[in-house]
Amino acid sequence: MADADRPAAAPQARPGQRDLTTGPIASTLLGFALPTLGSSILQSLNGSINSAWVGRLIGEDALAATANANMVMFLASAFTFGFSMASSILIAQAFGRRDIDTARRSFGTAFGFFSLLAILVAVGGWFFSPKILALLGTPAEAVPLADAYLRVISLALPPAILMVSTMMALRGTGDSLTPLWFMGLAVLLDSGLNPFFISGIGPFPEMGIAGSALATSIANWTALIGLFAYIYWRDLPLRLRGAELTYLRPAGGCLKTIVVKGFPMGLQMIVISLSSLLLIGLVNAEGVHTAAAYGVTMQLWAYIQMPAMAFGAAVSAMTAQNIGAGHWDRVGRITNIAIVQVLAITGAMIALFLLFERPALGLFLGMDSPALPIAMHIQWIATWSFLLFGITLVIFGTVRANGAVVVPLIILAIGLLPVRIGFAWLGRDWLGADALWWSFPASTLTNLVLAVLYFRSGRWKQARMAVSEEPQPIPQPAQP
Repeated sequence: MADADRPAAAPQARPGQRDLTTGPIASTLLGFALPTLGSSILQSLNGSINSAWVGRLIGEDALAATANANMVMFLASAFTFGFSMASSILIAQAFGRRDIDTARRSFGTAFGFFSLLAILVAVGGWFFSPKILALLGTPAEAVPLADAYLRVISLALPPAILMVSTMMALRGTGDSLTPLWFMGLAVLLDSGLNPFFISGIGPFPEMGIAGSALATSIANWTALIGLFAYIYWRDLPLRLRGAELTYLRPAGGCLKTIVVKGFPMGLQMIVISLSSLLLIGLVNAEGVHTAAAYGVTMQLWAYIQMPAMAFGAAVSAMTAQNIGAGHWDRVGRITNIAIVQVLAITGAMIALFLLFERPALGLFLGMDSPALPIAMHIQWIATWSFLLFGITLVIFGTVRANGAVVVPLIILAIGLLPVRIGFAWLGRDWLGADALWWSFPASTLTNLVLAVLYFRSGRWKQARMAVSEEPQPIPQPAQP
């Protein structure tokens, strides 16, 4: 058989790396998605632990200050997520084709682009902190603390942006374990160093709220450096050497694809945030006890929705590799199996929370709080709707793996803005405050129906994730 007729060889296996185009789908998908879920849980726990340190060691004003600064970080992370997901899909499709050179080229373009973006965000956060906080309407009493925190946390954004993009790129190659280990390292350092820098324990300087930001910066830089040391030590597929380092100069066609496809995915997070802000305004009008009950419920919901987000990301990577390999017969099966798995895991979590809802909510509110029965009422009306949310994210994960990113954004915007906010606002006349909680099933059901109709129409298969210009491979040495 001529060399040109031979099928491309599978890339050499590395620690934690899976070939997502062959073998049993169910076990491969589960083994790939669970580390992604673990990373999400660690990241959420880190935020909760750091907030606890700031609240206990400094006070409520400091918590308000970090909340305002974190809004800026959220905007940066939203588009980082979108662009990183786009580059991850490009890498996964190339990996499915066994085209490692294109995968490295896509990673190099993404990393070079994110490096420039990270520098701009860090410089802007440091020098324009007061203006940014004024634009956000930060309360005057919280401005000094928020300014001190935002300036230092800006130094943590470059490694955070580069680490997220690199971790998502690794998942595109089928490796979800390596991101888990280094996310764990970042969380361990961040949560562990916080009290030392805040209070000045031992040889550490007492820095107050700026110390919390410095701990995050040190943790992120350490984890990023460790991640790249590991990538080169283990010779993982995305490492760049020699002439390949020129890939770090963003290539026009590849960069255009990352931006055009990534922007709508970043906007999805903005839509979710906007819907949450509008709903909180309606909730606050119901009084302090209802607002407290809803705030605590959202803390629990953050964990319940994690399986849906993890499986959505896992399905994107797995489907993209199979699309790249031309295994369209596996795409539908991946989607169906993922739906079953996400329903099982999310359903188990919902059942667990509802079974132990009183002690779980009591950890935040106290067992005698008047907000506790309100929170329990909210849980029983709305929590089950995250089952529908899980199915929708799996479908979105499938279609975006082929480059269909605009329609999922439109579907999400319809469900979260006119349907959810409209139902919550207009339904108060006949449902009272319950209209707020029933708006969750109404919106998730709308999103699910529209997502299923789009998926079954097959129109998403006409989308493309291809780079607009054909990359030129690096010249290889002549064979003797």
